[in-house]
Formats: sequence, C-alpha cells, structure tokens
Amino acid sequence: MFTTSAPPHVVAPDRVGRVMRLVIYALVPTCIMQTVFFGPGVAVQLALAIATALAAEAIALRVRGKPVRQFVLDGSAIITAMLLALCLPPLAPWWLVVSGTGFAILLAKHAFGGLGANPFNPAMVGYAVLLVSFPARLLQWIPPELEGTQGPHLTLLQSLSTILTGHLPQALRWDAITSPTPLDALRTNLKMGMTMQEARNGVVFGGFGGRGWTWIHVATLAGGIWLLTLKIIRWHIPVAMLGALAICASLMYIIDPGAYAGPIFHVTTGASMLGAFFIATDPISAATSDRGRLVYGAGIGVLTYVIRTWGAYPDGVAFAVLLMNAAVPLIDRYTIPRVYGHPS
Repeated sequence: MFTTSAPPHVVAPDRVGRVMRLVIYALVPTCIMQTVFFGPGVAVQLALAIATALAAEAIALRVRGKPVRQFVLDGSAIITAMLLALCLPPLAPWWLVVSGTGFAILLAKHAFGGLGANPFNPAMVGYAVLLVSFPARLLQWIPPELEGTQGPHLTLLQSLSTILTGHLPQALRWDAITSPTPLDALRTNLKMGMTMQEARNGVVFGGFGGRGWTWIHVATLAGGIWLLTLKIIRWHIPVAMLGALAICASLMYIIDPGAYAGPIFHVTTGASMLGAFFIATDPISAATSDRGRLVYGAGIGVLTYVIRTWGAYPDGVAFAVLLMNAAVPLIDRYTIPRVYGHPS
C-alpha cells in the first residue's frame, strides 16, 4: 500500500518573491539611465510611488484579512510602482503619483481579488486613469540633461521641492524648463505641415529616436534579455509586439516616408521597450499559450502604432496593453494547445 500525496507532486523552484525580485533588479538599469538623463526627480517619483504602493497594499491586505507581511514583501506592489513612476514626468506633482499608484493597487489589483486575479495590468490602469484625467500634467516632461539641450537642470532639493509644492524655484517658469516628448513633438510638427526631416530637427530628437531615450531603451533591452536568459519571461510577447510595431511602421514609411516615421524611431521611442519586456509580459493579465502570446503581443504592437499615428495620444502602449488584456479570454479560448492523446 502506497500513500498518495496531494498534487502538485513536482514543485517549481521559483517562488513569487524570487521572480518579482529578479524583475525589480532587471528594472534597475532603466531607473538609473532615466535618472541620469532626466534628473533626480525620477528618483523622487520612484520613492513616492513605492512608498504609496506598499502602504496601499498593506491597507488592502488588512481589510481583506490576508497576511500583510507575506504579500507586502513579495515585490509585486513595488514592480507596479516602478513601472508607473517610469511613465510619469520627472517633476509631476506628488498627488499625481500617489493617486495613480493608489488607484493601481487598490482598484486595479485588489478590487479584483489581488495578485493572480487582476485581469488588467495595474500599472497601466493607473497610468491610463491619470492620462485621461490630467493629460496636460503628463506632458510636462523636461528635456534630457545632455549637451545642447535648453533650460536649467534642477538639483535633488529643487526637484523634491517642486514635486511636493508644485512650484518651481524662483525665476523659473514651466514653459522654460519643459519640452514635449519626441512622440508628441513629432505629431505636432507633422500636423503643422512639416516634412519628416523638418519635424525631426528639434533638440529632443537624436539619431534614432529621442535624445537620451535611445540609451534608456538600451538599458531596458538589457534588463529584458537578462529576464529572457533566466526564463522569467518568454520571448513570444516581446518579439511579437516589437515585430508588429516595426512592420506597421515600415509599411507606412514605405508608402510615405515624408509623413511617417520609420521602424527604428518607433522601437526606440516612448514606452516600446518597457512595454514589450516588462508590461505586456505580466503573466497574470497576458495570454497563456505560446500561440496566444504571439497573437497578444502582435495585437499590442499594432494598436500601439495605430494610437500613436492616428489616435489622440502621443504614445499608445498603455491603452494597447489594456485593450489586449480585455481580449485575453478570447485569445486563450482559441489558442489552447491540443491535449495529448486527443485529436485537434
């Protein structure tokens, strides 16, 4: 007589906490590069978002009667906070960061049952709510701290004071230190009747995409490749998303190179890399099968390009991810792998 234990009989070595910590480590190069190019305000936003996320997570767990220490320390709330903070302007007011992060944790995550039950990516829900509610605030980016860029660069204390009070240091004005993002600048210039060459002559543009943004994307790509190497994420979603985005951009560039940016610009600008490796690959809100991941990633890439080119917002990664999150049940339904021993 053999004693049969309850499944699972084989336990994977990875735990939620370990996986989340590895993702956090992979995001560190992006955080560092974004701080280098956009100033210490990025670090302040990260600290505010993480503190808010941990507090909101603890409150929600206490209300739901769940063990607070176990779930607060698993790192999932920190990842949500980091992703949201990296998408916000470095000098965004504190209440914008706090409200967006609180909404992401309390409503987008715990209102659906917490980690493992949320159908939508919490960070992108928080960002989308802020973008729809306060679009002007989310466009107040400062130019990258590079030689040849205009405007004074704030110190850590000046950035902290601006974020907490909403007021710039004396003798400075918002229109003197802010500039549009490369995607926003390109849209505006093209609508003014400029050719692509004329539209990309601004100080915010570099050789490939936005000045400074190319290096930030390289850091994000390095972190994503590291996660792929560790098998924390699969290749299907990043390749499908970036591939679909590049294909759409290439087709429109071939049709009219004077009116549409090429694939390299789109891949190295905005939230393309962050979305491909860290946002769209969320295992909870993404498709589950390999074929489903390819469909899911390609859909995000196509929608991102459509929103960027013809939509009302400069970057469409957040909305594209949320729309495809909603389509995941349908994708999973029609891409379920054939069960071994049964005909397809």
